[in-house]
Amino acid sequence: MILYPAIDIRGGQAVRLLQGDYARETVYDADPVDAARRWIDEGAEFLHVVDLDGAKAGEPRNLGAVEGIAALGCPVQVGGGLRGLEAVAATVKSGVERVVIGTAALRDAEFLDAALAAHGERIVVSVDARGGKVSLSGWTEATERDVAETVKELGERGVARFLCTEIDVDGTMEGPAIEELRRIASGTGAQVIASGGVGTLADLEALAELGVSAPNIEGAIVGRALYERKFTVAEGKATLH
Repeated sequence: MILYPAIDIRGGQAVRLLQGDYARETVYDADPVDAARRWIDEGAEFLHVVDLDGAKAGEPRNLGAVEGIAALGCPVQVGGGLRGLEAVAATVKSGVERVVIGTAALRDAEFLDAALAAHGERIVVSVDARGGKVSLSGWTEATERDVAETVKELGERGVARFLCTEIDVDGTMEGPAIEELRRIASGTGAQVIASGGVGTLADLEALAELGVSAPNIEGAIVGRALYERKFTVAEGKATLH
């Protein structure tokens, strides 16, 4: 399993939000490239970057920072505001390995099909949920769509990799939503990246254990726990491996 250190960018800085709430923000690095360099120095194999400004605006807002991070040489996946083919193409051109699309993938079937046709397995679909129901538009809009059913349907349409976030535990460091992840992974043959709630090495152990019975859980995104030095990238990698 892959440990993905998270770098969330807002206003040009590396921040973390609590449960996706833009009003509950902690700034950790004035320059996101510094955060990326630190995680790479600690042994990161892949970085997860979110353009929070882009997620709210509906189009990329921090491509300069993304380019700076990608230039460090570690594979990067980036999401936030990628709701059109031009935005996806511009982000790919910035040097990243994968692009993460969320709201648009769930709302616009033609866009998703075109993105998959153009970029294949470089496309990751982010399916964020609160209480088992999909949330859209930077977690600001609730729906009645079941998250596991949504992942299953999109997988059948050709999506090879999903990023699944349980909003209620995101940023809390109170543990990942293990049973919800199990439910999602069991319904699809696609790869699933877990996001939200990791606060300790024990949480990563629980994910690694889940990965034994659900081998399509590819890895875990970790943010606040790394920034607050609950464990290092190297310790997290060792636990997941």
